[in-house]
Formats: sequence, structure tokens, C-alpha cells
Amino acid sequence: MRLIGLVVILALSLILAPLAAEARQAGKIARIGILRVGSPPDPYVEAFRQGLRELGYVEGRNISIEYRWAEGREERLPGLAADLVRLKVDVIVASASAALAAKHATTAIPIVMAATTDPIGAGLVASLARPGGNVTGLATLTEEMVGKWMELLKGVLPRVARIAVLWDPATSAGQLSASEVAARSLGVRLQTVTVRRREAGRPPRRAAH
Repeated sequence: MRLIGLVVILALSLILAPLAAEARQAGKIARIGILRVGSPPDPYVEAFRQGLRELGYVEGRNISIEYRWAEGREERLPGLAADLVRLKVDVIVASASAALAAKHATTAIPIVMAATTDPIGAGLVASLARPGGNVTGLATLTEEMVGKWMELLKGVLPRVARIAVLWDPATSAGQLSASEVAARSLGVRLQTVTVRRREAGRPPRRAAH
């Protein structure tokens, strides 16, 4: 989490530094919007705030932060994202479905994604090399890494014949395809388990293949 916080702050600092300078000239402080699916306390947010302090950005002194928490209800994200846009924050920090809600809410405000597994499959960026649009940040799981991880597993357990993969079709289609290609090349059988996002008031749905 600490590493993720630092990488996200690096991306954010490239956006925040000129914004903070402009804000000081105008007698204001730069505003960051944080959009999260869960509820506080959030260790990722705490790591993020600590990293900001180490770079000299102190909440209430030279930056302000607007927090929006969906409290586990993803259907609230579009409204919360729209609220941040109405507040005219300078940048929005979000991940996964929260980042997607932010992208749907604005094409003008920069969005820094944090710990997003498959930004291409989720529709956040066009590609990792040329993301386009107003989204940047950190991808924690790329298709290339999936194949490498399976190679490492096969190297540690050369007699392994079957590997299970948990995946969410809403965000991990690219990783599943890469897993299937890697499994064929390594001569192992892939056991996929589909885990879909929980709807409000309903238990999570799972399906094995």
C-alpha cells in the first residue's frame, strides 16, 4: 500500500505542482477530490495523505481534500463523482469503478487512478503507452505480468497441472485472455472462477468453469 501511495502521488504531483502554483497566485489552495468505493478508515487513503505530507503538501495549508465515500454501494459513485465535478476540484483520485464513474462525469478534470488492475479492459484508457483522455496513474496488473506470474508458478511447482484464476468480467477480461494463452504455452489446465460485483442487498455471485 505504501508503494502504491508513492507511485500515485508521483503521478499526481505532475498535475498538482502547476495547479498549486496557479492557486497560490490567485490566493487559493489546490483542491483534490478523493472518490472511494469503501468507507473510512482507508489504509490506501492514509498512505496517500502521508506521501503528500512528505512532498510538502499539507491538508488545510497548501491543499484541501474533498472526500466522497460510496460506503460499499457502487451505485452511489456516479452521483458522488458528479458532486466533485460541481465543486470544481482540480484533480480527482480514484480507482477501478470509482475512476470509471469519475471519467463518465468529466472530460476536463484530470483523474489519477490508483491500484487499478486493468485500465484498458475497464475502459479508463485507450492503451498503457498512449492512455489519451484525462486519466493517468497506476496499473497494478498488466497482461504481460499475468504470463510471467504463471511462468514463475510453473517454475516453483513444475508438476502443477491445473491453475485456478479468479476474475471479474467487468474489469479483468484482458487478464483472463492472457492467462489462457500462458496456460496453453505451459501445458497446464486453467480453472476459472467468475466473481461478479455484489449488487446492493444481494450476496456475491460466483460461477466456476
